Amino acid sequence: MTEKSDTHPEKPQGPAHKRDLTRRKVVLATGAAVAAVGVGGAVAASASAEGTSAAGTDATASDASSDASSAESCYRLTGETTEGPYYIDADKIRKDITEDREGIPFTLRLKVIDSDTCKPLKRAAVDIWHCDALGIYSGYESMSGGGGGTPPTGTPPTDAPTGTPTGTPPSGGPGGPGGGGGHQEPTDDERYLRGTQLTDKHGYVEFKTVFPGWYQGRAVHIHTKVHVDGKLTDTGYEGGHACHTGQFFFAETAVLASADVTPYSTSTTTRTTLDEDTIYGGGGTQDGLLKLKYRKGHIEKGVIGSITMGVDPDETRDGT
Repeated sequence: MTEKSDTHPEKPQGPAHKRDLTRRKVVLATGAAVAAVGVGGAVAASASAEGTSAAGTDATASDASSDASSAESCYRLTGETTEGPYYIDADKIRKDITEDREGIPFTLRLKVIDSDTCKPLKRAAVDIWHCDALGIYSGYESMSGGGGGTPPTGTPPTDAPTGTPTGTPPSGGPGGPGGGGGHQEPTDDERYLRGTQLTDKHGYVEFKTVFPGWYQGRAVHIHTKVHVDGKLTDTGYEGGHACHTGQFFFAETAVLASADVTPYSTSTTTRTTLDEDTIYGGGGTQDGLLKLKYRKGHIEKGVIGSITMGVDPDETRDGT
């Protein structure tokens, strides 16, 4: 896909007071419904926290405060971020992107809504891509990971972070993949932990994958793009434009819990916390902080992450 970048990270508020009042009326009228239909608690205004498992087991509290009320956040734009150097066009339409990667089972439930109308966007193409448990990106195995593409081994991180923030987004290449920097051409044919799906009539998609690991210079994260106005072909999703480019983030409590589980526990790569990350905006769910659910003390059994993304389908935001 050939897209042009939008240099304005936020869409201006409504052009007139009348429009703003109209939007607020829509929100007030639909706020309860929006809260009710969120899959797995995936409402943009819900607290960005680890909740409870399906069995009701208590999990840890969030490391970040919740957003504003659902009435206010319904029409907020989800924060835009850089695409990063390791994006590959949507060429694998699939739900399960795990392939042969080891790690904690992770289910990602997403809802995409129009930030103006609060209505779900149907048949929008949602891409996600992320590194494996040891920081390796498919398609770029020789460039990613702990600094040179070789999975590191050794002592897991503690609650005292070993990563030191640089103050600027990390560039592509060894030591800082997936953050800033220009696009890099793939170095191999692997495509694990990458996939695309079309939203259903309610704006939902769900992916099966593994809990991401970490690498030098970045907190644990997942990349995403939302495309509209294209079409599904035999080779993937073609045409249209990206109306959102962002990243999803994970609370520190969940990352530390994952560090006790193999293969995450074998990594000696320096780790950057959420607060230190130079890409995460600090705005909770509006900046991509996932709501997480897992059994306390048994994260290895699996994690569910959910969030609602508010996007403007008329804008082009490709993150480059």
